[in-house]
Amino acid sequence: MAQSAKPSDRPLSPHLQVYRWQLTMTMSILHRISGAALAVGLAVIVWILMAAAIGPAAWETFTAVAGSLAGRVALFGWSVALYYHLFNGIRHLFWDCGKLFEIRNAYLAGYLVWLATGLMTLATWWGIAT
Repeated sequence: MAQSAKPSDRPLSPHLQVYRWQLTMTMSILHRISGAALAVGLAVIVWILMAAAIGPAAWETFTAVAGSLAGRVALFGWSVALYYHLFNGIRHLFWDCGKLFEIRNAYLAGYLVWLATGLMTLATWWGIAT
């Protein structure tokens, strides 16, 4: 009868104790979070369409909620998630083509994603405010 080997005290796979935190790790985690936020925001889009189809009373309810402070913060967060997911997805398309793999280029692309996200979010909300 074979005896089982003594389990090792080390982790089964490398984890955060082994790796130094990097921008690409942050970008990957935020990409997943933004995708989940977009899925939740899809329910708001359905609510918008249903309120518009049901009639003026339902539309007024939606606009009251969306116009509140909490509603505006949620819509702002959703727009950030939308632009981040878009631009980070474009960065991933470059990776799929075999581009931007060098560390310097990966970091530059990551910072460009954040810059583009910020600029487009601000441009969108500036356009809404004016």
